[in-house]
Amino acid sequence: MNFHRSRRRFAQSGMSLLELIIACAILLILSSAALPLVRLVVIRERENELRQDLREIRDAIDRYKDFADRNLIRQKAGTEGYPPDLQTLVQAVNVGGSGYDRKVRFLRRIPVDPMTGRAEWGLRSVQDDPDSSSGGGSNVFDVYSKSTRIALDGTRYSEW
Repeated sequence: MNFHRSRRRFAQSGMSLLELIIACAILLILSSAALPLVRLVVIRERENELRQDLREIRDAIDRYKDFADRNLIRQKAGTEGYPPDLQTLVQAVNVGGSGYDRKVRFLRRIPVDPMTGRAEWGLRSVQDDPDSSSGGGSNVFDVYSKSTRIALDGTRYSEW
């Protein structure tokens, strides 16, 4: 009788093949339901990063314009106080005022567009037509993503 009891305990201690298949099927269904949610989270994170990068660049352009409007940055005639390109914001610019000069950087680096994966941005300049998609590049007052994809809210990333 001891032999039958120990054999019964051994058979009941493990999982049958059917139980294992059912458990794997349940895990597969749950993981396939979670995959679209993970993709959505990744897209939202990229969109937040894009918003932050655009805000950072636009803030640097505004600070440059403010310095130029206060005559702290030497400007060529007709430039209207905007930076000629984004690289100018990264390079040290001579800022003068009250008898001394110092160098100021408005950006540490040009951020990488999270939607395209490149540090290339669309530029809007003062001379451009408002409906134009190709900027002239000088007197940059705004930037936008070069991505042609559509955001989660239904707008194009290039319109942000």
